[in-house]
Amino acid sequence: MRIYGLDFTSAPAARKPITCVQCSLQATTLLVEACLNLPSLVAFEAFLRSDGPWLAALDFPFGLPRKLIDNLGWPSSWEDYMRIIAAMSKQEFESIIDRYRSTRPAGDKLHLRATDVLAGARSPMMLHRVPVGKMFYQGATRLLASPMSVLPCRPTGDSRMVVEGYPALVARRLIGKRAYKSDERGKQSEEQREARREMVDKLRSGQLREAYALTVELPGDIEQSLIEDAMGDRMDAVLCAAQAGWAYLERERGYGLPFTCDKDEGWIVDH
Repeated sequence: MRIYGLDFTSAPAARKPITCVQCSLQATTLLVEACLNLPSLVAFEAFLRSDGPWLAALDFPFGLPRKLIDNLGWPSSWEDYMRIIAAMSKQEFESIIDRYRSTRPAGDKLHLRATDVLAGARSPMMLHRVPVGKMFYQGATRLLASPMSVLPCRPTGDSRMVVEGYPALVARRLIGKRAYKSDERGKQSEEQREARREMVDKLRSGQLREAYALTVELPGDIEQSLIEDAMGDRMDAVLCAAQAGWAYLERERGYGLPFTCDKDEGWIVDH
């Protein structure tokens, strides 16, 4: 089975593209075959249309918190509220979020989905510093426009399937909460590089087998690129691919997604 892991950015460019690792899952071995760069959202759209079958884990939120949807009076189903958002410009969406937040009391401005609470993830309403909300807008609206199976929000019979990944969960299993990347050159350090080297060593050693029931094989050139990439984009794409591989192994059990999860909020695929 072809497996992809994507490290997403809401404003891809040649300097910081969307990073995509292409893998093949053979029994319980995830072989990382190539690292691809998608330098624009148009290139991302083309990836979503590429021939299946495949399963990809994408590291942006697929949905919004139920509390926000209810308070805005939007339809509760993912497809219905996503159509409202897709009809807006990015600026209009951000203005709605900013205005809503301005009406909320301190401590209740950035709502979390149920899966965000469990994963320790940031709110899809966050627009600044870590612009998760911008990633949601640019990514999820394109999922809506594609014919693929979006799990668990819009499952279809399409041979192309996407799940929501969160590489921090895999990273914590490898090195705890140590820092291993930074987008800011001045904050990149030798300690982070050593953390990435340790992550590579643990990926090679089968450290993920207990948690994800698979082993990861890295060609030498890709292995070195994970260590040298100080922004961590390639590493995060590989970690997402591990989550996608595990989801495929769990396909007879709902791709690892709890049957009780709120499919209209979306769900990060992991334990």
